[in-house]
Amino acid sequence: MSFKKTTYLFPSFLSSVVNSYTQIFFSNSKIFALILMVVSFFDFWAGLSGFIAIVVSNAMAYLIGFNRMNIKNGYYGFNSLLVGLALGVYYQPGPEFFIVLAFSSMLTLFLTLMVEGVVGKYGLPFLSLSFLLATWLVSLATRQFTALHVSERGIFMTNEMFALGGNRMVESYNWLANLRIYGSVRLYFTSLGAIFFQYHLFAGILVAIGLLIYSRIAFILSLVGFFSAYAYYIFIGADIQELTSSFIGFNFILTSIAIGGFFIIPSRWSFLWVILLTPLISIILTSTNVIFSIFQLSVYSLPFNIVVLIFLYSLKFRERFYDKPQLVAYQQFSPEKNLYSHVNYKTRFGKSLIFPFVLPFWGEWKVTQGHNGKFTHQGDWRHAWDFEVTDEEGLTYSGDGNNCENYYAYNKPVIAPADGHVEEIVDEVEENEIGKVDLEHNWGNTIILRHTDQLYSKLSHLKKKSFKVAVGDTVKKGQVLANCGNSGRSPVPHVHFQIQGTPYIGSKTLDYPINHYILHKAGIFELKSYISPENNALVSNISKNSSLEKAFHFIPGQKFKLNVTQPGEKDYQVDWEVQIDAVNNMFIFCEKSKSRAYFRNDDDIHYFTNFEGNKSSLLFKFFLGAYKIMLGYYNNLLVKDQFPVNMFNNWIVNLGQDFIAPFWIFSHSEYSLKYLGMDDALMQTKFRLRSMVCAKVGNREIKKMECELFIGPHGLELFVINENEKITTVNLVSGR
Repeated sequence: MSFKKTTYLFPSFLSSVVNSYTQIFFSNSKIFALILMVVSFFDFWAGLSGFIAIVVSNAMAYLIGFNRMNIKNGYYGFNSLLVGLALGVYYQPGPEFFIVLAFSSMLTLFLTLMVEGVVGKYGLPFLSLSFLLATWLVSLATRQFTALHVSERGIFMTNEMFALGGNRMVESYNWLANLRIYGSVRLYFTSLGAIFFQYHLFAGILVAIGLLIYSRIAFILSLVGFFSAYAYYIFIGADIQELTSSFIGFNFILTSIAIGGFFIIPSRWSFLWVILLTPLISIILTSTNVIFSIFQLSVYSLPFNIVVLIFLYSLKFRERFYDKPQLVAYQQFSPEKNLYSHVNYKTRFGKSLIFPFVLPFWGEWKVTQGHNGKFTHQGDWRHAWDFEVTDEEGLTYSGDGNNCENYYAYNKPVIAPADGHVEEIVDEVEENEIGKVDLEHNWGNTIILRHTDQLYSKLSHLKKKSFKVAVGDTVKKGQVLANCGNSGRSPVPHVHFQIQGTPYIGSKTLDYPINHYILHKAGIFELKSYISPENNALVSNISKNSSLEKAFHFIPGQKFKLNVTQPGEKDYQVDWEVQIDAVNNMFIFCEKSKSRAYFRNDDDIHYFTNFEGNKSSLLFKFFLGAYKIMLGYYNNLLVKDQFPVNMFNNWIVNLGQDFIAPFWIFSHSEYSLKYLGMDDALMQTKFRLRSMVCAKVGNREIKKMECELFIGPHGLELFVINENEKITTVNLVSGR
């Protein structure tokens, strides 16, 4: 059967095989997979057995109808690979052996699914548990299979090397075998090779090189894990030969990578736990060795499985210190990506709200009493705001200010700060004369909105008989609720706004910030996010611009055709399409580069969140240039943000950063966007945005890119990219 037919009958066949190799090291690197595949074939029959086991297991998983993405990612293949390698090393090849191998692979698949079902209920990985179970069961059973013969390979290694590559291979083998390498270092390399049942120094060196290419953090962790164990054995006077027994010291290496950088965000805390867990691995390794030796079985990776599972399970019971260490929320199969994405997300959205609130009014209002205010915002009610409207001179009224009608805030609409249900309304308190207060009805006319079970908002001192909603109504963010009044303990018209955890008038306040708002300072505008407005601040909600909304309102199925022009080069066209994945993440897909730019839109701001694919593509440059766009126009407003460290950086700097990133991030990539003047100030539909992207080491700029986005009445019309004085002009032909 041709490869083309195979891929038609069995989609992603090649990926499922390749990923089965790298999953052993929690990776999806194709280069690392190729190195591991070569290492597995150092013993040809073992390598072939492992390959056959992957094919049988993945083909069976596909034909039965198991999850295709799991098959493609190698989840159902890597345990079978290990079983195939173990059996291939131990037994001589032959028809009888390959039949047993095929059914052993099938058994491993079913055990994998069983183990996944059991530990998956607790949110835990199944690791290599099915490999252990299958290998032990098959090893015990095959002792009764007289047609199988124990392999004699490995006894005469020189002959085997000669068969693989002639005299040159023998000379290389002898040269490596005789290298003057310190004993512990030689043991480290050999333990790495032993993960693939290859006990030669050269195999371990190749695996170490592959590990270094895949992840600098994983490589450092492998050294920390192994040499912590080596030092511990010497310190307690344990038998160092235990590490050389089948070289099962690889348990320390795999545990360190899993705990230090894959399931946990790499940090000083994850490295500390790698060291602290070393004695536990040693205890389990020694004790299980004693038990399993009775049955003449190897413990293989049992200590690694036990320690990783019990540690990850234990972390689920924490009530505090969730970031010491921090579990990986979204797995990217790279310690570096896990770390950099986590740091970036924490910087960008770490204070974002599960339920976002806006300011409860239209236009510009002044905070006349903020949190911990002078007058009434104290004690249980300290996290509240009072808002009033002021004129250019800072006055809150016109004329003599003796009547409520003189105050700019009076009778102004008060709007819902978020979606919710009307929980309670008080609407019988009379308006106060200016300067007088009603101490009997402290809060005056009030409305309480329920947003979630333990999240409510309260708006007080409203105008009597001005309510536009009733108890039980469902309201939308921005919907008019009532008008500003002067009822209750209110000497002048203003709006009291607080967020609380219970549905009662008089409930204590919560320190819950506003999602986004604009701070006005002497004609200068500043975007504020996830922060509480301060006393005397002049603030407003983001007033959205229709052209910007059209430009960055991407919906699944939307297609773009772009004409790309570069001086001295032939014009070309690029096609993009907005798509959505299985877990409702939206992204722009580029047909030419097969790249994806993931984004989110919170109704006020467009964000790009992640990029996958070719970083030389036009889509990546657009991702950088439009990384964060506020959907309101404010002249000269400056928006700032940050990229993940490895997103836009010099590759040499990135390489150096990777080695020490868990302890110190010395480089960073910045984004800034400025809103330039309008071409039609009356209609406010044509204007430009200019963004700058730069990578820095300290304060030194090492790389930069500029982008200008031209917005018209129908949305984005064109954008111009300037990278290293190379100008790229992109016109949107369709899709606006």
